[in-house]
Amino acid sequence: MTYKIKLILIAIATSSVFGCSKLDEKLNGQLTEAEFIALTGGGTGTPDFTSLMNAAYITMYGPWSNQDNIFALQEHPTDELIGPTRGGDWDDGGDWRVLHAHQWDANHQMIKRAFSDLLKTSFNTTDILRFNPNTQIAAEARFLRAFTNYFVLDNWDQVPYRENTADPNEVPKVRKGIESLDYIIKELNEILPNLPDNPRTFKASKNAARVLLMKCYLNKGVYANRATPAFAKADMDLVISLADNIIAQNKYSLTANYFDNFAATNDQISTENIFTLGNRDPAAPAAGRNGNGVMFNYHQSLHYNSPVANGGGWNGFTTLSDFYDKFSATDKRREASYPGVTDVHGIKVGLLVGQQFGPNGAILKDRKGNNLIFKREVHALETDPIAIELNGIRVVKYVPDYGDQFPTSQDWVFYRYADVLLMKAEAILRGGTGTPAAAAALVNLVRARAGLTPLMNVVGNFIGKAIAVMI
Repeated sequence: MTYKIKLILIAIATSSVFGCSKLDEKLNGQLTEAEFIALTGGGTGTPDFTSLMNAAYITMYGPWSNQDNIFALQEHPTDELIGPTRGGDWDDGGDWRVLHAHQWDANHQMIKRAFSDLLKTSFNTTDILRFNPNTQIAAEARFLRAFTNYFVLDNWDQVPYRENTADPNEVPKVRKGIESLDYIIKELNEILPNLPDNPRTFKASKNAARVLLMKCYLNKGVYANRATPAFAKADMDLVISLADNIIAQNKYSLTANYFDNFAATNDQISTENIFTLGNRDPAAPAAGRNGNGVMFNYHQSLHYNSPVANGGGWNGFTTLSDFYDKFSATDKRREASYPGVTDVHGIKVGLLVGQQFGPNGAILKDRKGNNLIFKREVHALETDPIAIELNGIRVVKYVPDYGDQFPTSQDWVFYRYADVLLMKAEAILRGGTGTPAAAAALVNLVRARAGLTPLMNVVGNFIGKAIAVMI
């Protein structure tokens, strides 16, 4: 999948301390190896690596469990999402507006928080490695580090790291651009044989590593030269080879109902999810949930009076009409009823525009008593009382969960089989081995699931323009 590369530059402020005093800093938060083992292994002589890895997975909730973290950085600067200020609501110091207008600076709190939270996973996984875990645990830790490093590279074009996290005094080094990507590729190729074949989707696996490698090779030319990228046939053929490996396993298929991939039980009913951020393990329900904040995906968009669990929506983000219009009127994903949700609560899924309904077909109203009719137009700053309530096409990709409210049950989805098919098609069109007809056949598999007519051919930069809609 082509990433819309949104290079976010942060100015690194430095400060100087003037004076003649000698400052000797004592770090009381640093554990010796013996203390670490005693805390994590219960005195058994080795750390409890399973618990440490579970904790590392949970650190990934920071970047992806809220609307104001890496999600904001990846979506608000594009034409897919806008966070309009609605009168006194959703102003937040103008943070949403400057993201959409590409006017952020080094003081933007969401940018700083996303950077810090991503690197927290990198730090924790590297710290696990210094205690020499077994081969599989080491491979999982290195995968999570590579996964989060890829997002840091994609957004900042540089990735800071320490060789030895046991020493907080160590000055971080930095890998920039293609050097960082080459490191990620090297890590993934080294650990791939040691990752498990068929874990649950919320654990690192060989196929998760293959998908990340596909993204690395597909976009290698971008990270080498963002201004004028060039794509080597050898890299595109590696993308195709990795895709063929996954396809040949016959393990995945396109889920018949697209929205099942994002439903409350997506960990059980999706046939295409490859890597997710897990919320709870159905095999161990007593272990509880991990605090996944997936519910923000629909709460942030739906109106206050929308009948979703836990007090209605937040009347915030919407998509833009230009993006909405990329979907054919017959596309099943543009707006659909979902069993157990629409027939009970009235809410549809997809991209919602027009009159909204509640249980038993009741016509919903806004807070002023007007019919709740979502409108196509939306502006970064809404001031008209009616526009505040109604403007903007609302997005409901993750199916509202009425069983578990805070947090919801569904897993956050990173990689799906549809992504694999479309990346292979894109690699062919970028010069990899294959024909435009072969690329079209892959695209048409995804189109068929959406109820769309097949394309006779795909050429040029079709995938680059349409992949966000297709997937």
